[in-house]
Amino acid sequence: MPREVFIESGGLGPAALSWPEKIWHFNWSVIALLVAIASIGFLTLYSAAGGSLEPWAVRQMVRFGIGLSILVVVGAIDIRIWFRLAYVMYGIAFAMLAAVEVVGTGAMGAERWLSLGVIQVQPSEVMKVSLVLALARYYHGQMPDQVTRPLALAVPLVMALVPAALLMRQPDLGTAMMLIMATAAMMFLAGVRPWFFIVSIALAAGAAPVAWRFMRDYQRHRILTFLDPESDPLGKGYHILQSKIALGSGGIFGKGFMEGSQSYLNYLPEKQTDFIFTMFAEEFGMVGGIVLVLLYLLLLVAGLGISLKSRSQFGRMLGYGLTTLFFLYVFINIAMVMGIVPVVGVPLPLLSYGGTAMLTLMFSFGLLMSVSVHRDVRIGRAGMLDVI
Repeated sequence: MPREVFIESGGLGPAALSWPEKIWHFNWSVIALLVAIASIGFLTLYSAAGGSLEPWAVRQMVRFGIGLSILVVVGAIDIRIWFRLAYVMYGIAFAMLAAVEVVGTGAMGAERWLSLGVIQVQPSEVMKVSLVLALARYYHGQMPDQVTRPLALAVPLVMALVPAALLMRQPDLGTAMMLIMATAAMMFLAGVRPWFFIVSIALAAGAAPVAWRFMRDYQRHRILTFLDPESDPLGKGYHILQSKIALGSGGIFGKGFMEGSQSYLNYLPEKQTDFIFTMFAEEFGMVGGIVLVLLYLLLLVAGLGISLKSRSQFGRMLGYGLTTLFFLYVFINIAMVMGIVPVVGVPLPLLSYGGTAMLTLMFSFGLLMSVSVHRDVRIGRAGMLDVI
């Protein structure tokens, strides 16, 4: 039965739909875009391994399949359940971040993972989605005239800055900045006045010399390398210089699938993770890069469309926050490999090889599906639900 007919016929609305009916009402264009972009990622990882599914492509396919299952389950769950679990999930994510300080495992000088026996989890990825959930619930309970009060401003700042401080200790500057930027975007969308952001930016600029003293050596080197990569072409500037060479050598139409010289001669570092866009652009050129960016843009537009149609403040803020987070992933990674921003180790969604990032991303799109399916559910300020 069509969703609109069901509601108008006196039913209880989307909350009373069966799971198969809810899945039928998913935004399948979003899922099609996810499959399309992920398929590009599988091909790129296959190429990165020299024409082999092992070790990256086949594992990424399995993770994406699991992620799709997670998306379906999460999307079919009533949005009021996610409303009730928002603070709980934030607390769990925060506890996981704190646990990294004690029992975390690391690689390449950074401790960012928790070992859960057969798998390793990166709590920072879980925190990104949990923070958006918690902020969406927080702003759902705030009246428009309340969001600019000092206490109302302090709460979301503490919710973002405390985990960001833990991330800086791991160290993970890229994720810490993403948490702060996502929080700022949600505050703006909730109605916080522009003067707050102007003052905050001015204070941050004034505190920059102090922050510089507390940065680790490699973080300072990344910023200096960003400003002048040619100063150390065989050392700190090697990654970004090789990335630019690979991007430029791809030309308009690229060198062809599995024909990227920078990749196959192992000049391009981290070609399966942080610099996967560079590898893709070398093989498929500027045209291929534009097509990929357009696919991402379509996903962003779809996410904003879903958010705008939600009748509850929680659904709107959750949709806006998740879409903003996705935008930050895409923008920072592509800008990073092009030398527009410093290298900070942010993966490219659905392309970069990684387990926790893939599963949390699919979980976030599952939440977006829940917002879409339950868009006519209204949630009262105290959490009571009314269904149109």
